[in-house]
Amino acid sequence: MEQYTVEQVAGLLGLHVKTVRNYVRDGRLPAVRVGKRYLIAKEDLAAFTGLPVAGPDRPRRAEVSAIAQVDGVSRSEMDRVSTMVLGSLSGRSSGLRVEFAYDAEREHLKIIVLGGLEETAQVLRIIDALVRP
Repeated sequence: MEQYTVEQVAGLLGLHVKTVRNYVRDGRLPAVRVGKRYLIAKEDLAAFTGLPVAGPDRPRRAEVSAIAQVDGVSRSEMDRVSTMVLGSLSGRSSGLRVEFAYDAEREHLKIIVLGGLEETAQVLRIIDALVRP
């Protein structure tokens, strides 16, 4: 059974150590006292936060939200870029989400990319190659 110290929990949650100790003392966060230290079980921390805790059996996943803004884009260029970007994603189960917002009056294109770090970086490289003069 994996356990965390109060200091480790504070670091994981971005809280002050005293705040975590108060949660333990108030009974809101179950813990076992060992000498002068409290140990919090991984399962108890997950129940307290409502989120699974990253650990050796659960790898971390980092995600990114990126917005690429391109000015001076005609409607036909926007169609080409959106078709090429979406075409590069077809057939992959990458978990990426890509959306396009185009203002024809201002010739302004925004491309919103949500997903994993490497997958998003690949899409941004494709966008860069397509819009580069």
